[in-house]
Amino acid sequence: MSFEDEIKQALERGAKKSQQVRAEQKAAALSQDELRRRHSEYRLTLSEYIENNLKRVPHLVPGFSFETVYGSRGWGGAISRDDLQRGGPAYSRLEISVPPAGEFNLLVVVGRGTIKNREVLSWNHFAEIADVNIEAFKQEIDSWILQFIEMFSAAH
Repeated sequence: MSFEDEIKQALERGAKKSQQVRAEQKAAALSQDELRRRHSEYRLTLSEYIENNLKRVPHLVPGFSFETVYGSRGWGGAISRDDLQRGGPAYSRLEISVPPAGEFNLLVVVGRGTIKNREVLSWNHFAEIADVNIEAFKQEIDSWILQFIEMFSAAH
């Protein structure tokens, strides 16, 4: 084989390698699109679940009001209540939301609970989007709501 033939083969190998790299980059971009799509799907499912469960609380625990949470903080819901007590008003609130997708391909649910003007609970539950078990997230959300209601009841 002549040197010119070896150069031609090297050019062909380089072109094939370049095509392979472009194909891998395209596949990675598609997988990023798939991860974003899955995050949006999970976010919608969980934010609806959060809203539906938190909307039940005001019917069972008088004085609470429900509000939908959306925007840069995430999507979900919150319940809150203002009580008058000796020494001034007492504010109680439970907020659970799904923050926007981040750079680490995680699905995250965040919860914060305040009872009588003191933050008493702060939760984070997360999983890689590829490994999400939606039922585990729902169980965690339920346990947060129940834990908050129990603590609120004990404080009143």
